[in-house]
Amino acid sequence: MKVWRYGDDVNTDMLFPGKYTYTCSTPDEILPHLLEDLDPDFAGQVKPGDVILAGDNFGCGSSREQPVVGLKAAGVAAVIGRSFARIFFRAAINQGLVLVEAPEAVDAWRPGDEVRLDLDASRVLVGDRSFPIPPIPPEILAIREAGGLLAYARARLEKER
Repeated sequence: MKVWRYGDDVNTDMLFPGKYTYTCSTPDEILPHLLEDLDPDFAGQVKPGDVILAGDNFGCGSSREQPVVGLKAAGVAAVIGRSFARIFFRAAINQGLVLVEAPEAVDAWRPGDEVRLDLDASRVLVGDRSFPIPPIPPEILAIREAGGLLAYARARLEKER
């Protein structure tokens, strides 16, 4: 598991260049362009289970879904940030990507530290340190478990039939 660290105000154009907005819509089309202008190595090196540590206002900018779709498809386990743009936060819920606001954990990280997220205990573990986080609401966890809002809604409809 690798930790990818980025700073403040990483906007959606940095996460997924706007020039591809109308030509890339599937995860396979999106993945090669993830963070290409911010971190050209990311798309070729990210692995399932990797974690992103982010500064303030991560995901600001336009309201495209491609950045979240791409991060989810790449297998990013979570984005742990100081803060998130609200529209990006909602898009992450819709896609089942875990975002956690934990500024102390982000600030504590040093190169070489392992980062783990323990949702059951509501904690972020950075090296040998532990940082509490607010519990993630069960509804959001259910959306994540289902693979996103659309899959969650479909499953609920099937149960009701």
